[in-house]
Amino acid sequence: MGVLVRFSRWRRTRWVRAVLAGLYVVTLAAAVPKGAGGHGREGSWSSEEAQRFWGPSRVAAAPASDDEAARKAADADDASGAQPVTGSARHFDGVPSVGALVFVGEDLRDHHCTASVVHSPKGNLIVTAGHCALGDDAAFVPGYRAGADRQPYGVWPVDRAYVDPRRTDTGEGSDLDFAFATVRPDGRGRQIERVTGANRLVRTPGYSNKVTVIGYPDADDDPADQAIRCTARTSRLEGQRQLRMRCEGFVSGTSGSPWLTHFDEKTKTGDLVGVLGGLNGGGPDGDDSARISYSPVNDDEIFKLYLDAINGREPHRAS
Repeated sequence: MGVLVRFSRWRRTRWVRAVLAGLYVVTLAAAVPKGAGGHGREGSWSSEEAQRFWGPSRVAAAPASDDEAARKAADADDASGAQPVTGSARHFDGVPSVGALVFVGEDLRDHHCTASVVHSPKGNLIVTAGHCALGDDAAFVPGYRAGADRQPYGVWPVDRAYVDPRRTDTGEGSDLDFAFATVRPDGRGRQIERVTGANRLVRTPGYSNKVTVIGYPDADDDPADQAIRCTARTSRLEGQRQLRMRCEGFVSGTSGSPWLTHFDEKTKTGDLVGVLGGLNGGGPDGDDSARISYSPVNDDEIFKLYLDAINGREPHRAS
C-alpha cells in the first residue's frame, strides 16, 4: 500500500480514477529549426525522414556512468556561477512550455501531474510520466496560474496519449515510465508549440548531469499552488536505467516534470533529458519521498515512442 501512496506523486484517488479512465535515437545538435513546429505535415514519418528532419543522428550505447567529461563540464558550470545547484525547490512564476495536467470540467486546482511541450514536426506534442492520467478528459494548462480568470497560454485538451505497453511500477518496466500526448489546436487553429515554444528531446548524455527541474505540486500538499524549480546534480539510481536527484519540494503533482540541461533563461527552454517518474512513480517511499526524485533515461525506447506519437500509431512492443 505504501507504493500506491508514493506512486505517481499524486493523490491516490487520482490514481483510482486514472485506472478506471483508462529508430532510432536522434540527437539534436542545434536549436529548434525555424518553421519546423506547427506546419501540419500530413502522413507518416519514417525513421529516415525523422533523422533528416532532426539533423545528425547517433546510435549510442547505454549512458556512461559518471562520465568524466560530463562531470568536468558540470564543475566548470559551477565555477562560473551559472545555474548553481540549489538543493531545494523554490516557487516562481513558471515558464510557458511547462504546465499542469487537469481533468476537463474540474477545478484547475485539482491538477494531478506536470507535463511539458517538446518540439515535434507538427508542434502539438507534450511529454509527461507514463503513470499519469492522460485519458479523453485530460487537458494541459501551460504556465498554470492559480486563481487566474484566464490562463496565460490557454487550456489545451489532450487528443491522444502514447504509453509504452511494457511500463510497470517496479522492475525494468519502470525504466519506461514516460508518455507523449498530442493536444488539439486552439480556437485560432494554432498548435501549442507556436504559443509556448518547446524543449528539445535529446538522449540522456550520462548519469551525471546538472538539470533544472520544473513542476507543479498538488495544491493540497503545497498550498502556494505555484510552479517550483530546482537545479540539481544527478547520479544513477542503483539497479535501474534511471537518474536520481536530491531536491526538497517535489511532492504530489510533480510527476512528469521535465529535467532540462542547458536551460536558457531567455528562451525559458532547454534540452529535455528526462521526466520525473520511474521506480515507484518517481522516488522512494518514506521520509525521503519529497527529497529524492527519479527519472528514466532517454534512450532508444523513448525515441521509438516519440515516433509512434508523431505518426499517430498505437505503440506495439514485443514482450
